[in-house]
Order: sequence, then C-alpha cells, then structure tokens
Amino acid sequence: MPDSRAADRLSATRGLLPGWARLPLAVAVGVIIGLGQPPYDLWYLAFPGYVAAIWLFLVSARGTPSAGTGWAVGLGYFGFSMSWIVEPFLVDAATTGWMAPFALIGLAGGLALFWGLAFWFAGRARYPALTLVLAWSAVELARAYVFTGFPWALVPYFWLPVPVIQWVSVIGPHGLTVATLAAAALLAVALWPGAARRLRTAGFGVALVAFLFGGGMMLTPGAQDLDGRPMVRLVQPNAAQHEKWDPDMIPVFMERKLRYTAMAPEPGTPSPDLVVWPETSVPNLLHRAGPVLDEITQAAGDAQVVLGVQRADQAGYYNSMLVVAPEGGVNALYDKHHLVPFGEYMPAAAVFARWNIAGLAARAEGGYSAGPGPQVVDLGALGSALPLICYEAVFPQDLNGALLRPDMLIQITNDAWFGTRAGPYQHLAQARIRAIEQGLPMLRSANTGVSAVIDGAGRVLDALPLGVAGYLDAPLPPPMRQTLYSRTGDLPAGAVLLFAGALLWARGRRNGRRESD
Repeated sequence: MPDSRAADRLSATRGLLPGWARLPLAVAVGVIIGLGQPPYDLWYLAFPGYVAAIWLFLVSARGTPSAGTGWAVGLGYFGFSMSWIVEPFLVDAATTGWMAPFALIGLAGGLALFWGLAFWFAGRARYPALTLVLAWSAVELARAYVFTGFPWALVPYFWLPVPVIQWVSVIGPHGLTVATLAAAALLAVALWPGAARRLRTAGFGVALVAFLFGGGMMLTPGAQDLDGRPMVRLVQPNAAQHEKWDPDMIPVFMERKLRYTAMAPEPGTPSPDLVVWPETSVPNLLHRAGPVLDEITQAAGDAQVVLGVQRADQAGYYNSMLVVAPEGGVNALYDKHHLVPFGEYMPAAAVFARWNIAGLAARAEGGYSAGPGPQVVDLGALGSALPLICYEAVFPQDLNGALLRPDMLIQITNDAWFGTRAGPYQHLAQARIRAIEQGLPMLRSANTGVSAVIDGAGRVLDALPLGVAGYLDAPLPPPMRQTLYSRTGDLPAGAVLLFAGALLWARGRRNGRRESD
C-alpha cells in the first residue's frame, strides 16, 4: 500500500473518470463480481472484479464520488447476484407480485449502502487503499449482524470452487474477506496511474494470492473412509410452492414422502438409520398431526425421522423441526430462532398494517415467533445434531452459538421459495461453507432441491438435483477435527480490524502533526 507521500503525489490522479463513465463502470464491475456466485461460480472473474472496484475507487474524486462508486459497485453486485429475491413475491403474483421490484431495488440498494459507506470513509482517509480494505471488511462484518444480519453472498464466497475457501475453517469468512481485499488492493495499487514501486507492490499481491491457494490446499482434509458408517435417507418431494398448500395436492405430496420413506434400500445396502424430510413437510399443525406422525413412523420402520412441522401455542406459531422415534413419539423438538424479516415475521407489524402491508408473513399478526436459540439434539447411536431451518444456515455466528459441539449439522429447507435459478444454488453453497467452518458433515433435505450429503470439507458427496422428486441413501460422514474458527468465531477478525484501524488512525494523526509543524 502507498504511504502518505505516495498518496499525496498521486492525489492528482483522483477524479480521472467523470461521473457519467465512473458509475456505469462501477455497476458493470459489480455484475462481474457477482459472476463469482452460484450458479456461475466464475471465481477467476470475481477476483479481478474486486481489483477493478478498488482501482475505480482510487481514481475517483474524494468524498461523495467515492461513496457513489462503492454504492454503484454494490448495486451491480447485489442486484445481479440476488435477483432471485423476486421469486417469493411471484408465487402469488396477484397478491404480492407488485412488491417484487421494490424488494429487489430495496435489497440491492440497501445492501450497497454498506459498501458505499466503506468507500466514502476510505475516500477521506490519508491511506486510501489500506483504509478501504479495513472499512470494506468492517462493513461486511456489520452486514452479518446489523438489523438481525444478512450475510448472504459475503465477499470471499466466490472462492468456494477452489481450495482458498478452506481458510474459513481457520480465520472465518470475515478473516478471509480481509485477506481477499488486501490481495486485490495490492494489485489495484500497482495499476494506479503514477504509482511507485509497481512491480514490488504487484509481487506482494500475487504472493498473497499464491499463499491463499497454497494454504488452502494444505488445509483441505482428505477423503474419509465411509465403510460401515450409518446410512441416512434424504427425502425430496419436489412440491412447487404454488402447489405446496393446495388442498388437492397435499395428499399427493404426502403420499410421495411416505412412499420414499418406506422404499426398501438397494440390494447390498443397509436400511437407513435416519430419514430426513424437508422444512414444513407435515401439512398439519403439530397438535393435530398425530395420525400423520403414526403413518410416518410406520413407513420409517426402525429409522428415526427428522421433519419440518409448524406448531402453535399461546405465544404464537413456530417453524419447527421434530425428531420422531422409531417406536413413535417425539424425541426432540426445535423451534427456528433466526427468522426471515418480512418473510416469517413483520418488523413493526402494527405500523405496516396501517398500509395493509403484510409481506409474506401473513399466518398471524407478526408471523412466526422465534425459538430460544441454537440447540443440539440427541439422535442416539448416530450422535448429536445441530438443527438449521432454511435461513439459519446463512449465519456463521449462529452455528458457533451452540453450547456443545455436535457430530453433524442438519438443514431442512424449502427452497421452492427461491425459484429455479440462482437462489437454491447459493443457499447450497452457503451450507457447504458452514460445513467447512465447523469441520462437520451436513445433511441437507430441501423440498425442491438441492438435497445433499456434505462432508466436513464442504464436498458434496451425493445429491438430488434441483426440481427432481426422489430420495437419496448415503453413508453419514464422521465429524472432522474441530476447527479454529468454531472455537473463536468472529472475535479475532473483529479484533484485527479494530486494532489495525486504531493503528492507522494514530499514524495518520502523527503524520498530520508533523506536516503542520
């Protein structure tokens, strides 16, 4: 990164691009970065995209133009990679379709404000490139927590197709954000007009990228021996969202799930010890589901069944996961605690009700109630599991919130809401990253797909494709060694950002005093 004298010498290069050219370029760069997300997975375009974004920042004028550059990059990135957000509103297009464009514009523009803030702050700093690395990383960390958090498509997720992603097991996603942006900034500075020591700066950037790749390869665990491991069965009924609650289709989907559960295993393959159904699989509220649970128990035979169900009590409605014992009865009950704003509950529901806006959370005023928090459930001889219902697999910090380390992760989800384009694949990708962070296998049962068995290195060992009805039998991978990130969470990354920011601020003040003297 350039020192203050280099920044002064190069200050004349800021503002080289007029606004009419800079902002469209910034949006285009954001789209290129978005190509690193599933289903495209073009990581080799996404990383140069970050280099280009920082270069655009360096040649932008200070202050508001810097913020505009960052916001435009974010608008292109989030608008392109999260275009799937319109899909839930089109399920009942006559009622909620009008909300779709507002949802996309609001989500993309709102998330882009985080990036705009980072660029604005760095644009006023004495060490612009280094400050941008820290500020951009800080707002990504904030995005995971502020307003209940929404860490979808974090900066380093484009590394998933290559070994670099294994670093999340050590430094977490936010630590990898810092490393990724630092490498991109070094290369961007080397391309900065008039920059001194270009080759040395570029060399540092290339060396950091090489280190990330080499370290990632060393961190990648080897394949596990699955001989003799318990068998699990994932059930995928493929109930399209517009049909899922249709009274004529409910018996069709229920018969499908029961039939898949009761199917005999392939010759030479042991019967499953655990059957996993997706989110909200049971069409009845729990207190009315006795006969249905009896049918499920009969179909499953000697296997436990994990399934999604809705339940109600005096406090409200809950989106829950149930563990049904082979002999009948409930072994464990988990209530989803990290709910989707506007989808499962309405923030300030009374205020929105004045304009007759209920979002997608229309079951009751305010939608679902939240459960108490992460909970490890006992599956007997199979070990223990941490349940994740749909959206909860997006949050790294939630998995670290469990009091005990489980033997596996179980995600039940209804990705039919996300359509058939990018959303389901991005959700699967984040589930894989959660497995890497924890060093734990994940069983993922999705209503319309992608259902998958994932090992602790994030490898998809077997899967049912999107839009296919069926079931999958596969051995349960054992847990891998406990990762550093599962022990520390985001505290080290936050502490590094805080310390580096304070150091940079103190150095800037000291140099400012010398110049004034």
